[in-house]
Amino acid sequence: MTSLKEGASGPEVGELQRKLKERGFDPGAIDSKFGPGTEAAVIAFQKSEGLAADGIAGPQTMARLGFTVAVSEHLEDITDRVTVNEVSKMCPGAPLGNIKRFLPNVLGALRRFELGDKAMVLMAIATIRAESAGFEPISEGKSRFNTSPNGHPFDLYDNRKDLGNRGRPDGSDFKGRGFVQLTGRANYQRFGEKLGLGDGLVTNPGEANDPQTAADLLALFLKDKEDRIREALREGDLRTARKLVNGGSHGLDEFAKAYRVGNALL
Repeated sequence: MTSLKEGASGPEVGELQRKLKERGFDPGAIDSKFGPGTEAAVIAFQKSEGLAADGIAGPQTMARLGFTVAVSEHLEDITDRVTVNEVSKMCPGAPLGNIKRFLPNVLGALRRFELGDKAMVLMAIATIRAESAGFEPISEGKSRFNTSPNGHPFDLYDNRKDLGNRGRPDGSDFKGRGFVQLTGRANYQRFGEKLGLGDGLVTNPGEANDPQTAADLLALFLKDKEDRIREALREGDLRTARKLVNGGSHGLDEFAKAYRVGNALL
């Protein structure tokens, strides 16, 4: 079973429509054609379930709807076969010691979140190369994008409503950290809760750089957008896959290099 989106047709779409209707999300006619009505029903269902509301019925959405065969069940976990040597070739600028130290945390987190297949392992490692060239959890540095010419560090983040920040010192307190550069009060709150830490990441944001917490945050961030990331990777659209994590194309070249090297190696 593959992800279903607008324009798809066939028996699987019909089954999707029936399951949506059974759950109270009416797609309109059960005609086995994925049109605007089905897309709207999928989006409404995704919002109800706390999933990324993109209108694509991917593995997570299908599983929540009760499909007995999910894409993830057919994906082989390769985390026990990924070597330090292979990762060092994907991240040539990273000290070997860092890879030896932190790779087990990363692979373990991917296993726990059922993201141990080749595509998502490559996605995780390529993300680390783009976000943390040294293959270690790091704190974001000052730059013209986060600090004004005469301002205090990270003052351009202080009042970012989209990040959930509430003024000084939120910019500095909730700057990017970890393997995935988690940024903003809202994200520290949301993902801290998802990890069972309650307000832990808000009261102690430096915890995001703890090796295990950083690995868990990376895996959780990928899991949160799993359907859309998988769809982009299946289509070979590395730009979109990168944008789903970063919000833009920053680090795209490094990300793409790591992904392509790893794809040939693993």
